[in-house]
This record gives sequence, C-alpha cells and structure tokens, in this order.
Amino acid sequence: MKTVKDYMSSTVDYCTTLDNVFEVAVKMKDLDVGIIPILEDNRLVGVITDRDIVVRGVAEKHPGSTKVTDIMSSDLYTADPDMSIEEAAHMMAEQQIKRLPVVKDEKLVGIIALRDIAVHDETKSQAGFALSEISETQGNNMN
Repeated sequence: MKTVKDYMSSTVDYCTTLDNVFEVAVKMKDLDVGIIPILEDNRLVGVITDRDIVVRGVAEKHPGSTKVTDIMSSDLYTADPDMSIEEAAHMMAEQQIKRLPVVKDEKLVGIIALRDIAVHDETKSQAGFALSEISETQGNNMN
C-alpha cells in the first residue's frame, strides 16, 4: 500500500511567526509554490496559502508588513507520513483543500498536494475524486 511519505515533498521551506506577509509572498514567488507552512519553535502552527494573502492580507487588511499570524490558517488538517494515499485524498476532498502538511511527532516533515497524487498512474483516481469534490463544492459556493 502506498502512503503519503511515498508522494510528499519532503524538502519544505517555511516561515516563522516572526515573519511578515511580504516575506511569505516573496518566498512563494521564488519557490513557485502556493503554500508556506508557519513554524514556531519548529512546530507547525499554521499555513499561509496564496489565497490567504489575497483574501485576508490584501482585501481585508493592509498588505506588506502584516504579521503572518494575522492572516495564517491555524485550524489545520494534517497528514501522517504513514497515512494511505486514499485517506489523504479523502481528507482533501472532505475538507476542500488541495495541499496537506505532513507532520510526524509534531514536526513538519513534508507537504502533499493533489498534483503529487495526480502524477502517478496508480493514484490518479484518488486525485480525480478529491479534485472533483473540491471543484463541485467551490462551484456551488459561487452561486
């Protein structure tokens, strides 16, 4: 059985609670990623997505020097590295998320995204299911 650790990105750059939104945005641009984990004392305390910056950082606040803790998502869903791909895809679909931090012993060890699952033949159906569930719900929210 394939698990999350078989597909996750294990080299994950992050910011800390001392950083500001500008620093997060630059890191996203430089790394070409849509999510940056936020760590405090080497523990995952939140994540900031590109959408968080737009919605919470720009539309609702003044951008730039805003503290990351002002806009990060702290109600987190995480995966265990030994979780099955099916479980991870189901969680992504159920929680309407495309990226999932991977945590072991309270430490960030990676991130798995739907695209990580979708590029492998044996897991395309799980990624397709999760994406269709996310797209369907987001489409319904736009009405």
